[in-house]
Amino acid sequence: MMRTISVVTPVHPPHTRFLPEAYESLCAQELPEGWSWEWVIQHDGDAESEPSFGDPRVTFSASPAAGAAGARNMALARSRGEFVRNLDADDLLVDGALRRDVEVLVRHAHVGWVTSAALDLLPDGEVVSWASGDPGEGVVEPGWMLDVFISGEWRLPVVPGTMCVRRDLLLALGGWMALPRSEDTGLLMALQTVSAGYFIATPSMLYRKHGVQVTAGNLHNDPVDKKLRYGMIVDRAQALRHMYTQPAR
Repeated sequence: MMRTISVVTPVHPPHTRFLPEAYESLCAQELPEGWSWEWVIQHDGDAESEPSFGDPRVTFSASPAAGAAGARNMALARSRGEFVRNLDADDLLVDGALRRDVEVLVRHAHVGWVTSAALDLLPDGEVVSWASGDPGEGVVEPGWMLDVFISGEWRLPVVPGTMCVRRDLLLALGGWMALPRSEDTGLLMALQTVSAGYFIATPSMLYRKHGVQVTAGNLHNDPVDKKLRYGMIVDRAQALRHMYTQPAR
């Protein structure tokens, strides 16, 4: 019986135009023997039309607008893979990305999640690397990333959009954090609190830079809004840390 890695993608206009390129990057993936992928697309809000790829591995559904976190979690509810990989609609997978995720999670039973390096895809098509202060190839011990996040004034050493997570762990944490923005950061901070992770130094994703990018918007970078979002993310992670490090009574 084939084992499955689910790739979940929330989408809303105007990012739907990027889906064909994302699909091409998925079709270029080669997986270990006995593995297959599925692509679960969730439209955030009523969709005027359903994208058709003529591929049974691709499913599409629409749900009332609830933001990216809600769309990701609705996609998770429809998925069936034992590993769940994040892919935003406007980003692309690099060749070998899913294979490396699967190999790490199969090889390291104690590792609950994986992130990897990423490259920027500029509007003119140029691909550039950037210094993220990443942890280097290998196991990431629980708690390290939260400490870096706090001491670095909310700067992440990895790209949360590259996350691949064991399904059971993702469900146990309630999926993506119910925030209007930064929901993937919220999930990552919870994951790194309760489980060891693994960083893959080989890039797995092209992070597209464009004019309607959510993370470039004014609201996403509003200092008051950011303080509330990141404050909740840190408080949740610290609460989990307290619960997991307290001696049994």
